[in-house]
Parts: sequence; C-alpha cells; structure tokens
Amino acid sequence: AALVTGAGNGIGRAVAQALVGEGVRTVFADVNRDTVMAAAKASARPELAVPWVGDLADLAAREALLAAAQAAGGRVTHFVHSASPPRREADHAMGVTTQTWAQMHAVNLEAGFHLSRELARRLIADKAPGSFLLLTSLHAGTPRNLPHYSTAKAGLSMLVKELAKTFGRHQIRVNALVPGAIAAGGFVADPALAKHIPLGRLGRSEDLAPMALAVLSNRISAYVTGAAIVIDGGLSLT
Repeated sequence: AALVTGAGNGIGRAVAQALVGEGVRTVFADVNRDTVMAAAKASARPELAVPWVGDLADLAAREALLAAAQAAGGRVTHFVHSASPPRREADHAMGVTTQTWAQMHAVNLEAGFHLSRELARRLIADKAPGSFLLLTSLHAGTPRNLPHYSTAKAGLSMLVKELAKTFGRHQIRVNALVPGAIAAGGFVADPALAKHIPLGRLGRSEDLAPMALAVLSNRISAYVTGAAIVIDGGLSLT
C-alpha cells in the first residue's frame, strides 16, 4: 500500500492517482475534504483510493493518519510527502506571521520527519523494504522572498539525505523530487515565466507523476537513494 499527503490537488493528487492506476491501494491524505474526495473518486480505480482528511500540522492528526493507513491498506511500503500550506506573496520576511511560519514548517518538515520515521519503524520491524519520496523545491537552495517556505524546503532536502543514510541498511530508500514552476496546487505561475524555461512552457502536475513512479519503484530505481531529481524544464539552468 501507499500513502500520499497533499493528495487533494496538484502534484500530490497526480502521484496518488498514478499509484492507483498501477494497482496500488493508496491513502489520499489532505486537509481539504472536498478536493481529496474528488481526487479519490476521479482515480482510475476508485476502489483502491482511500481518502483521509486532517491537518498534518497537528501531531495527533499524524498519528491518526498512520493508524488509518495501516487499517485501510495494511503495510505501507511507499510514502510520498507532498503536503504544504499555500504560499502567499504577502508572507515575505517582514510580513510572515509567527503562526504562518510555524504551520509551514510543521506540515512540511515536522510531519515529513514524523511520518517517515514511524512508517520506517514498522517496515524495519517487519524486515520489509520501502520507498519514500519527499517533495522539495528549487527554493531549497535559492531564495524566494518567502523565507518560511524556502527554509522548510531546505530542511526537507537535508532530511531526505539524513533518512536515506539511516534507513538504507534496512532497504528503505528515501529520495526527493524537486519541482520547478508547476502550475498547480497553491502556486499560480505568471505565464511570462515560460520564456525563461528552456523547454518553453510551465510545468504540470502530470509531468512529475511518471518520474515519481519510477523513483518509487524498486524494479527501476533499486540502487537510488538520497537523490534529488529536478523536474523543472531546465528553469534552474537560467
């Protein structure tokens, strides 16, 4: 079974639906009931899509998600952490509130660590392999004028390396996908940005799903861990 956070829209939705399309029972976790129910229903095989609603900034919600995932699908071997609060341009260094800062870090970094560790703990006890994929950002290394977002993604980027190093001996692989300008979720891209992208267009959530499946697959990527795969149409080259 698989667990995907942020599965109600954007990249998380695309990856969760792709997993279901491959016949994997998948828990769609999101904070928004309407969008996550719609995402599960629109999957290729809705009977394999299990929606779950909760705010991963809350520790109790994370524990509830772990319990629900185990009850719905049994052993979770594939984990994708895509959940992230929406970004607003007003949340710059002088404007971001303490609450907004804390929520961004809690959903991205703290939930990413907590869920990864607890899922790994169960796999290690069962002597079973696993594959985790955490969504970071180009802004993990490049300022964005949204310091709560950039620092959360930078922390997540290092977390991938730390967990990959620790869990590797247990055959649990941990990697990162690094999206560029993807017109999905909470990000509304200026179409003019396309002229700065070598491939000539903004990205779509569906551009990431095939690579996510490939990196998650032990058949295709069995010797890949601690890696950060950039999917940006060449934007970072400019």
